[in-house]
Amino acid sequence: MEISCSSSCSSSTSCFEFALEYLRCLHGTTTGCGYLIWKLKIGVRLLQSFDLYLTLWRRRNHETCLEQDEEEKDVTSSRIQDLIIRKMRDLEFASSGCSDHSRSINLTHVESELTKFLEAIKLFFKAVINDLLHCYWLRDPELVIDFIDSVAKTLAKMKRFHLGREKLMFLKSFICFAMLRGVKGQQLTDLLIHAEVMAINALHLVSIWFFHTDNVVQTEHQISRLIREKINPGDPKVLETYIHVLAAAKLSISSDTSALEKSKQTVADFMDYLVQNTAELLQPCTSTPVPIMNQMLKFVEELRFLTILLRHQEKFKELCHEMKNLVGVVACDAAVVIFSLSVNQIKEGLAKETDLALFHLLKVLKFIRAEVTDPVTLLFSPFGFPRTNELGSMDFLLENLKELENCSETDDSIAFPKDQIHTVLEDLIFLRSFLVKIADQRNRNGKLQALWSRVMEVAHRAEFVIDSIVVGDKHEYLERVARDIQLLRTEALETYDSTMHDCGAQRTTQKSFRIESKCRTPMLNEVLVGLDDEVKAIIHSLIRGSKLLDFVSIVGMAGLGKTTLANRVYNDPLILSHFYIRAWCTVSQVYSMHSLLVQLLCSISSRSPDEYLEMDESDLAPKLFKLLKRNRYLIFLDDVWEIKAWNLLERALPDDANGSRILFTSRIRLQFKPDSMAHHLRHLTDEESCKLLQKKVFGKEGFPPTLGKVGFQIAKLCRGLPLTVVLAAGILANTAEDCWEEVAKSLTSSIVLDDEYCMMTLELSYSHLSDDLKPCLLYFGAYKEDENVPVRRLLWLWISEGFVRKTEEKSLEDAANDYLRDLVDRSLVMVSEQRTMGGAKACRLHDLVHEFCVKIAKEENFLHVILTGTSNPLRICYRNARNLMIRESMLELPIARRLLSFKEDDLGFWLPELLRVLDLGELVFHGYFPMGVFLLAHLRYLALRTLGVTFIPAAIANLSRLQTFLLRGNGEDCLLPKTIWNIKTLRHLWIADSYAGFIFPVENLEVYPGLDHLDTLSLAIDPSSQSLQKILTKLPNIRRLRCKMTESREEATRIGNGFLWFDCLSQLESLTLLYFDIYGIKFPLNLKKLTFVYNKQPWSEIPTIGKLPKLEVLKLVGCSFLEWEMKEGEFPSLRVLILREWLDFRRWTASSDNFPRLEKLVVHWCTELEEVPSCLGECPTLEMIEVKRCSESLANSVKQIQQEQRDMGNEALKILIEGCVDARSSSEEEEESECGSSETEPISSEEESESSEEEEESESSSSETESISFPPKKKQKKESISSQGV
Repeated sequence: MEISCSSSCSSSTSCFEFALEYLRCLHGTTTGCGYLIWKLKIGVRLLQSFDLYLTLWRRRNHETCLEQDEEEKDVTSSRIQDLIIRKMRDLEFASSGCSDHSRSINLTHVESELTKFLEAIKLFFKAVINDLLHCYWLRDPELVIDFIDSVAKTLAKMKRFHLGREKLMFLKSFICFAMLRGVKGQQLTDLLIHAEVMAINALHLVSIWFFHTDNVVQTEHQISRLIREKINPGDPKVLETYIHVLAAAKLSISSDTSALEKSKQTVADFMDYLVQNTAELLQPCTSTPVPIMNQMLKFVEELRFLTILLRHQEKFKELCHEMKNLVGVVACDAAVVIFSLSVNQIKEGLAKETDLALFHLLKVLKFIRAEVTDPVTLLFSPFGFPRTNELGSMDFLLENLKELENCSETDDSIAFPKDQIHTVLEDLIFLRSFLVKIADQRNRNGKLQALWSRVMEVAHRAEFVIDSIVVGDKHEYLERVARDIQLLRTEALETYDSTMHDCGAQRTTQKSFRIESKCRTPMLNEVLVGLDDEVKAIIHSLIRGSKLLDFVSIVGMAGLGKTTLANRVYNDPLILSHFYIRAWCTVSQVYSMHSLLVQLLCSISSRSPDEYLEMDESDLAPKLFKLLKRNRYLIFLDDVWEIKAWNLLERALPDDANGSRILFTSRIRLQFKPDSMAHHLRHLTDEESCKLLQKKVFGKEGFPPTLGKVGFQIAKLCRGLPLTVVLAAGILANTAEDCWEEVAKSLTSSIVLDDEYCMMTLELSYSHLSDDLKPCLLYFGAYKEDENVPVRRLLWLWISEGFVRKTEEKSLEDAANDYLRDLVDRSLVMVSEQRTMGGAKACRLHDLVHEFCVKIAKEENFLHVILTGTSNPLRICYRNARNLMIRESMLELPIARRLLSFKEDDLGFWLPELLRVLDLGELVFHGYFPMGVFLLAHLRYLALRTLGVTFIPAAIANLSRLQTFLLRGNGEDCLLPKTIWNIKTLRHLWIADSYAGFIFPVENLEVYPGLDHLDTLSLAIDPSSQSLQKILTKLPNIRRLRCKMTESREEATRIGNGFLWFDCLSQLESLTLLYFDIYGIKFPLNLKKLTFVYNKQPWSEIPTIGKLPKLEVLKLVGCSFLEWEMKEGEFPSLRVLILREWLDFRRWTASSDNFPRLEKLVVHWCTELEEVPSCLGECPTLEMIEVKRCSESLANSVKQIQQEQRDMGNEALKILIEGCVDARSSSEEEEESECGSSETEPISSEEESESSEEEEESESSSSETESISFPPKKKQKKESISSQGV
């Protein structure tokens, strides 16, 4: 690294910037000095801020200060710069060899110079800087703002000072706002002095932290306290200063609004910080009376709306002069109210003056909003309502109206128009029966079609008007809607007088005759037909040939089966045994280096994906390089569109001349190397297409005699495209056999290109779907191309959206699962991962199917994915949209009902009040709960990512229709309020991270109703509190329960003589227990799946578990048993047995009558176990044994079982063995420490990116077996279980 400090540091600015850039480069070329470099960068930034302060002081006081003072400041500034230049020269000399191979020789010298540099800065601060902290000289708006920006830039590099930075930026916005409003004189001076004091205090706090980091915990607490005291003051004198400034701002109203138009961003920034301040005030107010809390939450949301309006160029421009002026006045009044509030006031009741001011402000804010989003314009002008499953939408509306009519909450409201709603309900029931009558005729009769559309439009309008009344809007429009509905009823009677009012609310008949599906559930790694030669050729290219890193590509058009073929190769036993490491990622057309690196690392390592997502590319690439170094690896890149994708990854993939390979699929021929091998995938022959069709429809080769001719004709029409074959099979499997000729005619209706032919086949498949299934399929359009979709979350969304109809025989969850199975059977959806109990765990769409869903969803106004623009849909999905675009689009979408976000962005937008589904994706709420969601009275699905939230506010009771409440990323147990018992609709209460759960309130349980519909729960319990059974009796229909022990434990008071009682849960099917001490357990007899994770259960519990008659899956993780001697007749129904982390497990004895139905055995990290019982090979149902990170002798015993089975003619038993060696090489040990441990490495230069969240379930793993990642024993409380998340 060549530098010249003398030439590069000619000015104070370049001196500091050069030092920071040099340190950044140094971090990239050295190892082991990351923390020192990071700390030194903070010190340099600190000096830079103080130097700027001295410079600004000289500029401000050049003419008025004493010559001696000015000279003193010049000397101090020169000493700061001299210190930087001198120490940078020393560092340059020490690190001069870091760019060549001798850098290891100088590393000690570099570390020594870095340490000396740090000490020099500390000594300088102690000697000089503290003397400058007692006088504040700037008092000029521009200078103070420059200084705040400098300090904020320093604080931005340290997350522990995030709060301080936010407060400084608020003061900056306040100063700008005051200047915009014409504030001058003493009021402005007082504000400037206060801001200057706050900035100096912030730098002082950084210096305190800089000097005292020996006791990190104590220093952190001290810094947090000082930030609250010094930078976030609640001093009455300060608040008085604020209010005086605002009063002056309000008095200086100008008739000219051009200044506001030009600087509305300034007002928007100020309003943003007002919203933040108010939200912070509300956080500790957990016991605030609901009316006061609701009033405050509405106030915050209206301010948020005003902020968006100020940032929306077109909407703000449309406002009249008086309205623009009103916006500036409202900003002043809102700030006065906020600065007058206190936590005690909010908790105990607002002062009368404040309450009146708040009431007036809310009226004005609603008036402004009505001017921007006029409901008359939205509801009574032509509007494109969704056209998917229209009768299903009508049914959902009728169900909601019936619930509303019977709801006791509305009885308290005299103004609630129950009679009008009852009339609307009766008329809509009649119109619903009329639509059923004309369903088959409307497509042939233009008049009936037009009437159908008008009925649906007025039904949607009625829904919006009534839902708006529920959230507090006026019901002046209900009368107009009711009149329109009555007119349509009259017209319907005249148009079709044979329609009877008592037709009921039956659903429309389906378009095609349905039969029980013949399809089996497909996986991504389908059995190939006719391509065995291709598989062999590709495998040969991968394991033979040059020792240098080489490329093998599979090239072909969409739908030809490239990914299916590559998956088959990737999982072939020859590949598994040849390559030490395998990794894969999906590239697609939209990708980033960061995304590719994270995918590859997650496919190799057992670490949390969140840990990698938090890291920069510059850190991820070396990690991947280190993992692959000295290992023969195979990288699978799926769906590559350009060479640029490889260029991004090239430097992260070492070439050790050991035969490593890159396998990739692409629709086009990409030449990564001149002589790289390309396999052009051929079309299927007619005979191969016929075989594939037979297997997909009937599960075996051969058609029934009556279908042979038409079956072959359909196979031939598929043109050798596997995707078209499986789509056709999906249609045939659900069509009566006498209708196959019609399917063949549909496939011959046009002559198009292959891609277009696939799309035509998709349209045919879509037309054959029942109306219930169409929205379920289109919902996949909300996800990214090639994304693996967690099934449970998807089904919960379908239920909340109202897609799943109620039946008496099945729960909504089972019905939703049937819907998914139907889509899978039709080959429209692929199962990418299966659960251990069977069924889908994750699923995805083929690229062409996804493209089709996005296209149809947009055409039918079903779903809008916001990438670069917006329309006015009811379902919105944000993906890769800029935050400003999200804010602006929200202003134009006030009637949106669903919002799915996949961005990590701040909640800087206003949430429409009528939302039913809200998932804020990767947006993290650090240490607080977003109170604004409690205004969304219609919410049925709420998914948030939180960090460190320990309780849920009582205001959650406002969400009386909530069905699913999902928390991701929360590393703490979360206390639910007493009001949770009042949300009778709850079906799923889930924290995705296995080491956290919800804590139920147990006081006065007898007075609260039970949660009879709750199906899924993650629970945290203190067994010593004797409350578990009391809680469980309130949850009679739980089917899936994850239960963990809380941190508080009282050994003296064990419940029921040390028993955990779950036998009261007669519907329980899946139970996971984590971290419990030695307890006996009473299990329900219906239990099908049981998981133990790091429990200290007594050995006597194992025989008890073995007697459970319906148990199919058993996972035992982290057990401490030395041996396991099985008894006769145990585990009669067990299909899957998983043993992990039995570090002391040495001997396992079993007999031939154990596990009579066992299908799969998984043994991971049982390092002391020498063999598995040989009699397991006699199990007639055993299909798979998987062994990882165990002893070589255990692996040999598994191989022996397989060989014995082969000798007896049984070729069905498959084994998978990975990492089973007794003597590992150093490189393998290095790989294991990286892949198997969750310990963090020495702190790098980005130490400020503090500890990341733990892993939630890896729902989208490509492995058929659910993967579980575990930390070292000393961190047992922080491991994550992939099978438990959502």
